[in-house]
Amino acid sequence: MDRLDPATISIVLVEDDRRIREGLRVLLEGTLGFCCTGAWRSMEEALAHHWNPVPAVALIDIGLPGMSGIEGLKLLRERYPTVALVVLTVFDDDERIFNALCAGASGYLLKSTPPARLLEGIREVVAGGAPMSPEIARRVVSLFRTVQPPDHSEYSLTPHELRILKLLVEGHSYKSAAAEMGTAFHTIAFHVQNIYQKLQVHSKSEAVAKALRSRLIG
Repeated sequence: MDRLDPATISIVLVEDDRRIREGLRVLLEGTLGFCCTGAWRSMEEALAHHWNPVPAVALIDIGLPGMSGIEGLKLLRERYPTVALVVLTVFDDDERIFNALCAGASGYLLKSTPPARLLEGIREVVAGGAPMSPEIARRVVSLFRTVQPPDHSEYSLTPHELRILKLLVEGHSYKSAAAEMGTAFHTIAFHVQNIYQKLQVHSKSEAVAKALRSRLIG
């Protein structure tokens, strides 16, 4: 496989279970369009290495020995702002989901995810989406339903912008959000830039985290 091919998605792994780590490496290296450029058993090992070239995606377990994956997400987000950080874990509780998204995770998948869906999720996050296992997406939506939205938005988001933000939180890409709202891709992109400006963020994961922390979606 030609790893210099720009169409190839480069991925690194942070996973302490050797069997799972090697299984993921074999899956990625054996699938056309993917390559694994690094694999470490702890967050400390991952942070000790300079990721060169910088990968497109990092698959990260959060139940790691030593430094937790969630703590590591924050450090990786600062060091490698262009990398899509996707959690791959067995944990599906609200607290870890919430903390991972707030720490900068661009997706949240369970280890029970079938290989074909995992590869699809990697492609999705590279395309600007936020892949989530169905169970996780339901919990995220439920989280918003259990809290009351604020009486007014301190960020002055319009109802239309709030609807787009809700779609982003639910894992939609610009393309699928446009289809959901019956509008053009460039229209969604325009509104998302306005949302970023009002929320004072620079990426989808930051926007989702701020929406969660500020309970902007009712």
